[in-house]
Amino acid sequence: MPRQKMRVLIVDALGAGRGERKATVDVIGAGPRAVAGVLESRGVSVDLATAKQVLSLDKPLSGYDALLVSGMVSDVPAVSSVSKLWRKVSDGPLIVGGPLAADFHQLRRRVSYEVAVVGEGEQTLEELVSSGLFGGEAEAEELSKIRGIAYSIEGKHAFTGLRPVMPPEMFRRYKPSPRVVSKYPLYRACRVYVEVVRGCSNYLRTKIELPDGRKCIDCLRCIEGDLEERYYCPAGIPPGCGYCSVPSLFGPSRSKPTDLVVEEVEGLVEEGVCRVVLSASDFLDYGRDWLVAPKPLTNPREPPANLEAIEDLLSSLAGINRVSSGRAVVMVENLKPGLVTEEVARVLGKYLRNTPVHIGCETASRELCEAIGRPSTPEEAVRAVKLLRKHGLRPYLYFIHGLPGETVENLVETARFVRSLAAAGVEKVTVYRFTPLPMSAFGDFPKAPPAHQRAGARELVEAAKEVNKLSKKELLGREIEVVLAKEKRGFWIAYPLRHGPVVYVKEVSQASSGDRALVRVTRVVSDRAVEAKLAHKV
Repeated sequence: MPRQKMRVLIVDALGAGRGERKATVDVIGAGPRAVAGVLESRGVSVDLATAKQVLSLDKPLSGYDALLVSGMVSDVPAVSSVSKLWRKVSDGPLIVGGPLAADFHQLRRRVSYEVAVVGEGEQTLEELVSSGLFGGEAEAEELSKIRGIAYSIEGKHAFTGLRPVMPPEMFRRYKPSPRVVSKYPLYRACRVYVEVVRGCSNYLRTKIELPDGRKCIDCLRCIEGDLEERYYCPAGIPPGCGYCSVPSLFGPSRSKPTDLVVEEVEGLVEEGVCRVVLSASDFLDYGRDWLVAPKPLTNPREPPANLEAIEDLLSSLAGINRVSSGRAVVMVENLKPGLVTEEVARVLGKYLRNTPVHIGCETASRELCEAIGRPSTPEEAVRAVKLLRKHGLRPYLYFIHGLPGETVENLVETARFVRSLAAAGVEKVTVYRFTPLPMSAFGDFPKAPPAHQRAGARELVEAAKEVNKLSKKELLGREIEVVLAKEKRGFWIAYPLRHGPVVYVKEVSQASSGDRALVRVTRVVSDRAVEAKLAHKV
């Protein structure tokens, strides 16, 4: 009798916090689909659910041979709750991954996992399948040979060390699963992320002394050194902006070939996805690695953006039937302002007109930017905003309060800066609270206090709200195309097709999730939401 196919459940806990997302509810990340693609290629039967579905008992855990859970550091409570439910119904292995796995020592106190996958996971997952882990047959000796995992099995606990960064030819082998996107509730209304660049080109280092005494020795290797020299720091300081762990976990930027991106997007839109976001630490890194190959792309400013590669990608995506017909839209997320030029803005505007672009600024202090390892300046951020707005894009800016090295004066300066951004054309300002991430340079600093507890931070958050409310007021009386997500208390919650504020739509009947409609904005609800009336169905 043939052996039954192994069944695995992937639980997406990304952004779930204590069990349910409170923000970015309309986002579906790329990671869990990448995991599903690897397992499907190895003949494993894959199912997928969100943490909320599992914890609300909408998705029973029984009947699976193994459970894989992906989350961020802030999602440990949800992951812990999921793991406890799993232990009640199965003695099969629990594998955790995503950013929270980097802090595997602390995680073990809350989650009884067998394996934590740290860093890039595709090759590691293939080897875990071969080891027999998913069938409950792996031994500690076998797991000890697999790089990139922390394991807890047979009373033994060990970390096997980070796996070397995948070379580009290996990175291109793996294809995420478009099929499992339909397992997400409301996926037809969500922004679905497609990874086009992995890693980050910023190999500068922070100049702020770290809690353990490590500090910059001014060797200038990460500023003036050869691309390969920048990879290593004599002082042992992790690369990149101090608050970010991407270069440590995923290495320098590597781009996916256009044909693979197009194939993935085609698969997603065939499943019913209509809002696609091209994901990268910096979308303008796309194809830059090809210009310096075989050396690693560890310089965030040179060479300049590879416009030929970017235009080839965007024009190919624009040629997909459902995109060219307007049934689906393609957007990009992050841009580093140092690479934005007039020509870059022109090309992006040609294909991405009336869609948002997110720009990291973090602080208005040029000195603090340099101290934390930022590769661009506040002045460059403003210039990028103006260029992108000129060519029909909608700039959003990010800031962080509570960074190591920050002063109250920096915060006050940043609040003033934020208030000036409306005139420059910024549509939305987002302010994050500094949270230390494992394997980042600032991983051992304390988490910042809430904004309301600190002078300057309160003013910064209020300044952001003022700018955001002002942009919402500009929508009053305008018609925008939205995707209906779900009905709640007499309103339909909807999202603009090309992204924007949450829209509460009145007077909608005989509608389904994923339906599109033209609505007229009637009221500003908050700095994040507006109310609208139905004009007509699309």
